[in-house]
Amino acid sequence: MPDPLDPVIHAPVRLRIMVTLAALGPGDDLSFSRLQSLHQLTAGNLITHLRKLEDAGYVLTRKQGRATTARLTEEGRVAFTTYRRTLRSMLD
Repeated sequence: MPDPLDPVIHAPVRLRIMVTLAALGPGDDLSFSRLQSLHQLTAGNLITHLRKLEDAGYVLTRKQGRATTARLTEEGRVAFTTYRRTLRSMLD
């Protein structure tokens, strides 16, 4: 039996955030407002989910002036790859 799915990533909103950030190149980031717009989230909801991902070490957020950006960490990329592999295994 495959390992269980990572509960931090498995939440639907966090999964969508991870998919979006994983599509970027390593070290590339996306603005908070773009993430909010893409996923039609309130600012508070997005902050809550980003904080959960950041606490797990999967996402790094940076505030520069009034702008905030988010990107996957290397640990986040590994966790997302593992999540996808586990999900595929479960579906097979």
